[in-house]
Amino acid sequence: MKKFFVLTILFALPIVTYLFFASGKNNFAKLPILTKKVSEISSLHSFKDDSISFANHISVVAFFGDNLDNLKGNTFNLDKKILEKYYGFKDFQFVIVLPEKARSNAKDFKNAFDKITNADKWKFVFGDVEDIEMLYQSFKAPYKLSETGYTPYVFIVDKDRNLRGRDDSDELEVYGYDSRDIAELTNKMNDDVKIILAEYRLALKKNNAENSIDK
Repeated sequence: MKKFFVLTILFALPIVTYLFFASGKNNFAKLPILTKKVSEISSLHSFKDDSISFANHISVVAFFGDNLDNLKGNTFNLDKKILEKYYGFKDFQFVIVLPEKARSNAKDFKNAFDKITNADKWKFVFGDVEDIEMLYQSFKAPYKLSETGYTPYVFIVDKDRNLRGRDDSDELEVYGYDSRDIAELTNKMNDDVKIILAEYRLALKKNNAENSIDK
């Protein structure tokens, strides 16, 4: 009887474990690619005109227009619910795309907000509204960008400039996350950022192991 019980456990445990992991929609898997090769941002201008790029970074990307109130509220939500948890990740950055007319307000806002949080990972880039529209169109997201370059939705772009999100069959595809919705940031977006960071950590460990073997 004991042998039968042990054999049953040994046989059933792997199956139960597999079903548990397989039951998650995005957990324990790679975050799906929804759009390949979004446009680069290297042609846009930063505060100090230093080079800012999507390549070789995991980026949370926001298009927050020229309304300072939108910039304040949405950025605060993101910082407290998502960004401050991952500031320690080396290649992680928060890219805020704004029209040129918002530059002075954005600089004042960043200087004030930098006193209460770590804004080193924030990258502000500025451009003409037409250039911002072209960049946004490359994401191929279903959300509308306003005439001032604003959408409340924020996006995850990987190191290869691919837009990541969700393509679950039982719900609409998730291209971006509503920065006004605390529940969506806390649950859905937080889970997805964890997944993509874990994906790159795993790839890094694998590469380090392979390099050690080669040596």
